Amino acid sequence: MDKRVVAIHQPNFFPWLGYFDKIARADVFIVLDNVQFSKTGGTWSNRVRILLDGRAVWVTMPVERSFHGVRQVREMRIAEGSWRARFLGVVRAAYRRASHFDEVFRLVEELTVTPTEMVAELNLRVVRALTDRLGLGAGKLIVGSTLGIEGAGTDLLVKAVRAVGGGTYLCGGGAQGYQDDERFGSEGIELIHQMFRHPAYPQLGVSEFVPGLSIIDALMNCGFSGTRELIAGVEVERARDLEDAAGERYLS
Repeated sequence: MDKRVVAIHQPNFFPWLGYFDKIARADVFIVLDNVQFSKTGGTWSNRVRILLDGRAVWVTMPVERSFHGVRQVREMRIAEGSWRARFLGVVRAAYRRASHFDEVFRLVEELTVTPTEMVAELNLRVVRALTDRLGLGAGKLIVGSTLGIEGAGTDLLVKAVRAVGGGTYLCGGGAQGYQDDERFGSEGIELIHQMFRHPAYPQLGVSEFVPGLSIIDALMNCGFSGTRELIAGVEVERARDLEDAAGERYLS
């Protein structure tokens, strides 16, 4: 087992910047499609927020929920209807005056009309395409259901890291409710936390920056190269913070 950094996340719908920061930091990024999909309420797998007329609003990919028992993310189907046209209409209305609308909307439209009715398949295509355009290394993406592993919670995460030969697990925020941090150490896997600090950038129609939006917002306002620089800037700032912390420990 080497020290390759492994990050794991479900296939989200046009994810936020923090998702792609995690991809940038990882040597291997596992798209975890073999976990249970929540039967009630919206999830990041089928909805995300964008800015419309200065307000953060939800845009949703409807999913079929008329099933019995449980389904994994990879088994979830997109609900029939004209959601693609509605989604693209909202994105167009929200960002038609943005600096990089033309180049970004072309790709968003191409990805949205992907000929599939499967949630994970569409999301995976989105993540792969955007990872590639941002120069983050789409080849590092691995689909969880191809690894031949089963389990839940920390057990599944440990098995996934081992399956790809990783020695370090990059943990994002919000994992405290289901993750047993001590288990990684007992399994010989180093645990590091992402500690993502959202970068601010000029946004259309707002005086105060709104974080946590779909990467569509950053792309529309900053373009592909500008968004890549935002992610790189987070890396530089994080490294500086770690150096400062190390210096403080040395002086004390």
